[in-house]
Amino acid sequence: MRSPETFDAYYGETRTRLLHEAYALTGDAPASRAAVRDAFVVAWHRWRKIGVLDDRDAYVRPLAFRRARRRHTARIWHRDKSLAPEARSTLDALSKLTTRQRELLVLNGLSALSLNDIGRMVGLPRSDAERELQTATSQFSLHRDVPTTEVRRLLDDLAEPLESIRWPRATAIRRAGAARRRTHTVIGAGLATAALVVSGSLVATGSQAEATSLSDEKATAGVTVHAPASATGEEIIDEGSLLSAAQLSRFGPGLEWAETATTDNLAGDGLLAPCQRERFSDPDGITALARTWEGSATRTVTTQVGKGDQRRTRKRRVTRTESTAVQIVEMSRDAEQAVQSFETASMWYAGCIDPRTQLMSTRTVKRVGDDARAFRLRAWGRSPATISVAVARTGNLVVTNVVRSQGRPVSDKATQTALAAAVNGLCGSDGAATCAGRSRSRSVVPLDIGMPPGLLSSVDLPPVSGVRGPWVGTDPERARTNDAATRCDRTSFTGPGIRRALTRTFLFPETRNARQLGLTQTVGAMRPGAARDFVETVRTRIRQCGQANLGTSVTQLASTSTQARDLSVWSLSIELNDTQSFPFLMAIARDGTAVSQLGFTPDPGMTMSRTDFIALSRRVLERLEALRSKT
Repeated sequence: MRSPETFDAYYGETRTRLLHEAYALTGDAPASRAAVRDAFVVAWHRWRKIGVLDDRDAYVRPLAFRRARRRHTARIWHRDKSLAPEARSTLDALSKLTTRQRELLVLNGLSALSLNDIGRMVGLPRSDAERELQTATSQFSLHRDVPTTEVRRLLDDLAEPLESIRWPRATAIRRAGAARRRTHTVIGAGLATAALVVSGSLVATGSQAEATSLSDEKATAGVTVHAPASATGEEIIDEGSLLSAAQLSRFGPGLEWAETATTDNLAGDGLLAPCQRERFSDPDGITALARTWEGSATRTVTTQVGKGDQRRTRKRRVTRTESTAVQIVEMSRDAEQAVQSFETASMWYAGCIDPRTQLMSTRTVKRVGDDARAFRLRAWGRSPATISVAVARTGNLVVTNVVRSQGRPVSDKATQTALAAAVNGLCGSDGAATCAGRSRSRSVVPLDIGMPPGLLSSVDLPPVSGVRGPWVGTDPERARTNDAATRCDRTSFTGPGIRRALTRTFLFPETRNARQLGLTQTVGAMRPGAARDFVETVRTRIRQCGQANLGTSVTQLASTSTQARDLSVWSLSIELNDTQSFPFLMAIARDGTAVSQLGFTPDPGMTMSRTDFIALSRRVLERLEALRSKT
């Protein structure tokens, strides 16, 4: 029975109390008021079920809290000139707690919930909730510089800034709830039909299902489509639309995945994933939601203990985290802003600024949302790892999946199917547009990350053994000299007919004993015939040098030649005296009219593998495409 009188009474009795709690959580009165209002709109929409509950707050309170967190602007109380210093100090102290600690403290101080109920609401057993509450109380007391006995009073005093808040009448709330119910009925039915006809594929899989074609899997009952909400409806991004721990099994066979947090990413520094530069790729977006996981494995570790005759083998089971994953969904105000958000997120990974992180590949992904890309990177510091990234846009939404694997890397197929599942989890929700079918991808040249055309960046460079710190590049300059050349070829990028000639050197400045270690690239553009002759001249000189000089050893590592492209890679060893030789890795590359020479000088104990240098030479060819297109 939908009793308006019962709802109106509940609304009048509860709204101020929930506002007080939401304000203590966020410090944002306008966001808290809007969140509580919207929670009651949803409550009237579902009043047939909620109205008969013994504890209606158990449904309405979490709804209000989630909305308040997602709507609020960080530290807005600092801009509220009418706020008393006491209240401002209290909100400052609360802001220094973790999200969970703050919620525990607020619920314990302002609600009538038991500790068992509070624990259930924040997702902790009673013992853990009690321990975390004690930590929150002591931390708040320390930050606020008051005894713990004052905590409840200070929280109560936060009601004062809310006294002037005006509320819409209960009849207005009920009208909005009724309109919301009608909207869901009409739009939900339309979307459920559309979900099964777009491209002949399964366009919405929900958070528990695989993204797959209808022709491949007939048992598709239970498909979930999230209908758009009205302006005063539920969460804009539903937590249920995110990937689940079960779906992450594709990211690592044998790993046990556990969700570590689902958040609006407004706490801390907001940097949840490797290479992420800012909290949001669209700082002017409407809302965001993120979820993080850890993938752990239990393995048997064998160690030798004791000495001599007492030596024996000990086995023990050890569980450790081998992979981490994050999914971030952002909603922009319109599709145009979402396109920019998609490009910004892509650039974070295409031009990753994390030290010792190398971009391995870039792929464009088709049939997943409106735009989609995938990136593979490797971190080669003290904890080597593979970073698998997939970014997609559907309408106003941008979704990013990032997996950091210390063991077996995630396959390209798994990366793409997970992205399809993420897009389909959002399919039909507010702001979404194109869903996902069976994904297809192809390798493409790296994105232009703002360097002069043709030049490498630090993100392109592979590991070097025995060094400290990251690669650091000098500023590009005119190629008056060419340190990429050897005394065998003496190649120069100066002279008539050579344009856009630039050179750049990469070093390890934190490695003090690296006397000669470095990598130099020089590029230039010339006429097609001249470019081919230029490369052939270098090849001839290197070949002749190895034949004519007994003290010079030349090993060709790779060579290809077509009308459009050339690439030759060598390892050279030039004898300095009877006991010393000078090793060098060198490559010459051409893409149409663009030419580049690459030279690497190792140091004792500090070198690059030949395999990595060959791959880097091929990356030079990919970067040259931008220079060729400019000429």
